[in-house]
Amino acid sequence: MRNLKTFPRGGVHPSDRKSKTEHLSIHNAIIPSTFTVPLLQHLGSPAELAVDAGQTVREGMLIGRATGYVSSPVHSPIPGLVKEIGSIHLPNGVRSQTVVIELQGEFDRLGKPQERFDWETMEAKEILGLISEMGVVGLGGATFPTHVKLSIPRGTVIDTFIVDGAECEPYLTADHRIMLEKPDEIITGIRIVRKILGVERVFIGIEENKPDAIEVMSAAAAGSGLPVEVVPLHLKYPQGDEKQLIKALTGREVPSGGLPLNVGTVVNNVGTLIAIYEAVVFRKPLIERVLTVSGGAVANPMNLKVRIGTPIGQVIEECGGLTSQPERIVVGGPMMGFSLYDLETPVTKGTSGILALTPREVRSAGTTACLSCGKCVAACPFGLNPTRLFKMIDHQEYD
Repeated sequence: MRNLKTFPRGGVHPSDRKSKTEHLSIHNAIIPSTFTVPLLQHLGSPAELAVDAGQTVREGMLIGRATGYVSSPVHSPIPGLVKEIGSIHLPNGVRSQTVVIELQGEFDRLGKPQERFDWETMEAKEILGLISEMGVVGLGGATFPTHVKLSIPRGTVIDTFIVDGAECEPYLTADHRIMLEKPDEIITGIRIVRKILGVERVFIGIEENKPDAIEVMSAAAAGSGLPVEVVPLHLKYPQGDEKQLIKALTGREVPSGGLPLNVGTVVNNVGTLIAIYEAVVFRKPLIERVLTVSGGAVANPMNLKVRIGTPIGQVIEECGGLTSQPERIVVGGPMMGFSLYDLETPVTKGTSGILALTPREVRSAGTTACLSCGKCVAACPFGLNPTRLFKMIDHQEYD
């Protein structure tokens, strides 16, 4: 594959370890009897509790109201009874209020034909309102409220929309499968975003280890009549970081402390585009997402569509359980994910993967003296000096 693009400085190439799941289609996960739904599943202010213990809720009903501009509502993933209002520590260490729901009653959407709504006659402001109301956040890991990202300040010119299909984290293949199985939905998501932003140019960046996704998305783009270009990328981490992706695809550099909109671009992950599509076309809240379950300690790795609030232990059991005691269970990818200690912790909007890693996969190593070889400096795409940072941290010079 020729003319591969990438960011110019640093980066590493860890073994991608995607072979166990990259050829496995997405399956709907079993729906358990009890869900624990956190009210903080996004960057910004937590949602405010909108239900009481003992209350009956319907599938997709609002259970947490957004509490500010940078916030996002939370909806019930199932019909049922609110058993209790509690709190948990999320994998990132933040404590969140939760709504515990016991499954009861009839689903409004599951297994039923969905009404399609005409969005093309809507104004951009109305579409943004829907995206906000349906609780759509970035599904690539950052969970930034999508309506905020797509709300461009007056006087700012956006000329390029970038779709992130890189999925550079090892093990994770959910986005890969989404591109293979839902290309038309992604294209409709692009149409919706183009109407909001008014951009002419669209790039879809996909790493070279997904040639089938490059082929499928190229065909979908060619048949769409839109100015969409699928761009193959070098296999290099962190290719999926939006600043590196912008540099690779446009040559523009986001200034220090700046945002992509400062260089005329907006970036969305392919999973986020599916959520936008479902929110606008079907008025469906973000109550489920696709994730990868993998790692050497998982019996049957899978790509699953899982309802928000499902206990992570239940998801692992659906994959045949554990074949050995894992050294570490990670939520997200192995590079940017968080270690997990309680399998009752629920899936959230930001859960892109669940990895049960063996001691051999983790390969924990003791700290050794720094030789000042400079390899870490060369690898850092932001041009930082990790050796100097480590020495400051080691000496408690946090300021």
